[in-house]
Amino acid sequence: MNRGGGRGTGSKLARSVYEQLRADIFEFRLLPGEGFSENEIASRARVSRTPVREALFRLERDGYLEVYPKRGWRVRALDFDALDQLYDVRVILESEAVRKLCTGDAREKLAALAKVWLVEPRKRVTDGARVARLDEEFHATLVAAAGNAEMARIHREITERIRIVRRLDFTHLERILFTYREHAAILRAIVSRRTARASALLRAHIETSKAEVRKITVRRLQLAHLDAKAGAR
Repeated sequence: MNRGGGRGTGSKLARSVYEQLRADIFEFRLLPGEGFSENEIASRARVSRTPVREALFRLERDGYLEVYPKRGWRVRALDFDALDQLYDVRVILESEAVRKLCTGDAREKLAALAKVWLVEPRKRVTDGARVARLDEEFHATLVAAAGNAEMARIHREITERIRIVRRLDFTHLERILFTYREHAAILRAIVSRRTARASALLRAHIETSKAEVRKITVRRLQLAHLDAKAGAR
């Protein structure tokens, strides 16, 4: 890593490489299990190996890459069983958060969410990437509003680890519309202190999302592999 006067420039380059590689992984331009070298990335990005190495190790820490000494780097394979387990932990954390919120008046704590999700159809956001961010904020806010800092920390870590597939839930307009309806119903149930209903709605919402992202991810991977084979001919 560059130090001293060149550190800012080096970090900026590393961030740029990181964002590009992360986008390539998320869009399956770099496929799970695909290997590459630092030199290949440096040549493609037209930068030195120093910012590339910094970006790669950051992606490794984030759980997207694996490094093999003397053999290079590889995109970490998707482990659907592990992802399912993370979704299951989400259900536990968010259900407990909902239970806590239903014991008091949560209206003020959830006011910002209401402004986003309790809106008439013409005011709804339809851009998938933006909805994905808003969805993360919705669930993170529920957990944070419950007032347990450790729960919120663990929930943030899970959010980071499932983001690669979770965002795919918002690539179809139908799923965006369902998300608006389901979030609105969850909010209304919490504000009304209907614990059982809010918990049931939340669980169904997360379980449906888990099933949808698996189907979409498998399909996207199939298409990406077909494109890769066609490009290699």
